[in-house]
Amino acid sequence: MRKPVSKLTVGWREWAGLPDLDVPEIKIKVDTGALTSALHAIHVHRFTEDERPRVTFEIHPFQRRSHPTIRCTADLVGERQVTSSTGHQEYRPVIRTSILLAGISWPIDLTLTNRDSMGFRMLLGRRAMRRRLLVNPSASFLCGPPTDPDRTT
Repeated sequence: MRKPVSKLTVGWREWAGLPDLDVPEIKIKVDTGALTSALHAIHVHRFTEDERPRVTFEIHPFQRRSHPTIRCTADLVGERQVTSSTGHQEYRPVIRTSILLAGISWPIDLTLTNRDSMGFRMLLGRRAMRRRLLVNPSASFLCGPPTDPDRTT
């Protein structure tokens, strides 16, 4: 018999951090309808460093704001064809980074795409939630408020 694993219960939207990318907090949509996680990224540039594929990009972590801008660099772990909720298909760069949610950190894959027209700068998809999270779709911010109350948007 399998031992039950304790899972964190989250709401449909939460505040999370991306410590490897120096993003202290970003509002995420916990999206059980999405297989893949996505992060808003602009000025994406692929390059090679020490024979490793890498990518630089900028993010605006807060909805409806163009400041602050955080410049990030990460290993490029691949490219993935993603079909958006509107049916549009695109190849997106994929990075692996850590997410920090309610004091718990684990590695996730993120596709990089321009999400300026979307309501959330980051989607957390099913692959990143698997075996770790339970989602209460009627709740929000079960993991706590942002550390800076001015970041509620």
